[in-house]
Amino acid sequence: MKRGLTLASFAAFPLRAQVELITAADRLGYETLWVAEAYSWDAFTQLGWIAGITERIKLATGIVNIFSRTPALIAQSAATLDRISSGRCVLGLGASGPRVVSGWHGVPFERVPQRLRETVDIIRLVLARRRLAYEGKIFRLDGGIKLVDEPVRPSIPIYLATLGPQALRVTGEIADGWLGTFFSPRRYSEVFAPYLRSGMAARDGGAGPLAICVTHLVAVGGDPRIDRDALRPYLALYSGGMGPRRGNVYNELFHRYGFVEEADRIQQLFLEGKRAEAAAAVTDEMIDAVAICGPAAECRERLEELARAGVDEVALQLVVPQGGAGAMLGAVTGLAPG
Repeated sequence: MKRGLTLASFAAFPLRAQVELITAADRLGYETLWVAEAYSWDAFTQLGWIAGITERIKLATGIVNIFSRTPALIAQSAATLDRISSGRCVLGLGASGPRVVSGWHGVPFERVPQRLRETVDIIRLVLARRRLAYEGKIFRLDGGIKLVDEPVRPSIPIYLATLGPQALRVTGEIADGWLGTFFSPRRYSEVFAPYLRSGMAARDGGAGPLAICVTHLVAVGGDPRIDRDALRPYLALYSGGMGPRRGNVYNELFHRYGFVEEADRIQQLFLEGKRAEAAAAVTDEMIDAVAICGPAAECRERLEELARAGVDEVALQLVVPQGGAGAMLGAVTGLAPG
């Protein structure tokens, strides 16, 4: 199983420390650096900077959402990043959620599976430098324009971050890879795999296999209580606040994992503005289902559970509850491939 990292692991540190950590990841053999944006710094600008300080690590959007940019602009940005990084771009796309799409960008959050499908179609047309004439249910493009510049590669790997059944089917059918989050290796075969396989049954014969990559929270420490406490606010934010009472895909995911009462209580507290109480309501069992806590050696052993579940690459979202940049560098080194 390949190992990547998320830039979110380093975001709290000064820029100089981030440079040291990123170049260490490049040197130590990590496969991919995944960069999200949500309502933080935008992903493509950061990846352009990172391209200039790294040599071999793949540079991935993890994720940019399909509502805040047109498909053609996403393709332009990906082609540009691929050029300046000498062919190291990976395009991670997803719907995000109504909190970001409607609350931040002011765009209606709707028709997610269809928009995923059409966005991927158009991106691939642009990167292949075919004249853009497209008649979809959402996008209708009749300009007949093609990308002026010759891309480094006529196609770039596209990973879709999806959780709902319909979107998972679309992923299995059209994506190069699936990017999972809040992934439970023990529930993968029940909660995710049937929908991905359903989509793969309709997959084009020349598309190749679907790569499975998951973003996984890993708290590298030594005190289980402190390690888990460091993760509770993050799980509470997503399960409680990333969407309305009905329609929060992360809350619904924890329902599917069997944490119905727990997820509902967290959401209720969060939506009432009681964020500390919501974090406290995240149970140890919820954390252990979707995250790893412990010393680096123990974390390495537990990562093998993901490989046994069929994961091809894990994007580590590292947390060091009792240390700064030096401790993070130790965690990056301790969990490096090999």
